[in-house]
Amino acid sequence: MSVRVLLVDDQALFREALSVLLDVAEGVEVVGEAGNGAEALERAAELRPDVVLMDLRMPVLDGIAATRRMRAEQPDVRVLALTTFDDDAEVFAALRAGAVGYLLKDVSSARLVEAVQAAARGESVLQPSVAAKVVARIAGLPDDPDAAPRPQPLVTPLSERELEVVRLLAQGRSNREIAAQLFLAEGTVKNHVTNVLTKLGARDRTQAALRARELGLV
Repeated sequence: MSVRVLLVDDQALFREALSVLLDVAEGVEVVGEAGNGAEALERAAELRPDVVLMDLRMPVLDGIAATRRMRAEQPDVRVLALTTFDDDAEVFAALRAGAVGYLLKDVSSARLVEAVQAAARGESVLQPSVAAKVVARIAGLPDDPDAAPRPQPLVTPLSERELEVVRLLAQGRSNREIAAQLFLAEGTVKNHVTNVLTKLGARDRTQAALRARELGLV
C-alpha cells in the first residue's frame, strides 16, 4: 500500500515540482496540496494522509501552529517539516509542536522519498545538520545533579555494532546510509535500530539519539 502524502507549501511551483517528484516514486502517492496551514488542516481532515510535508513560513497559519493543531486533531498523521531554514528556534519549535522529522529543501529526492516512507513507519527523520543541533542542545544542558535527575544506566548494554548504529543514527543518517557505511544489509540495520530503541527505552530515533547522548554513548 502506498504512503498517502499531503504537500503543504505557499509556493505553488514548489508544490508542483514536489508532486511530480513523489508521484514517480514507488510506494508514495500525493493525495493533495495546501497553500497555508489553515488549508492544510482542512485538507488533512478531508483526505486523511499518512504523512504531511509541511513548510514552516506560510501566510494565514504558519507550519508550526498547523503542526501543533494537526497532531492534536489527527494524532495518527505524521508531519515532516520541509523548509529552507534550519535556525535553532524553528527546529526546536517544530519538534516541540509534534513534527516527527525536519528536512531542508536541498535534500536529495532519494533521501526525501526515504524520509516519507520512514515517517509513515513511525520513525523520526532529521537532516544531519539538524540532528547535530539536537545533540548540541542536549550537550549544553547542566550536569548539576540538582538540576536534573541523572540518567539510569542501561539494563542491557548496547553491543559494539549497536553502538556504531546509534552514533550514525545520532548524526541523522537513514537506515540505508547506515547500511552502506557499515557494509550491512538494510534489514540488518533495521533490526539493530529496533534493538537500540528497546535497550534505550526510546520511542523513536530522535529520542534514542538524545538518550544515547545523556549516557555518553555519542
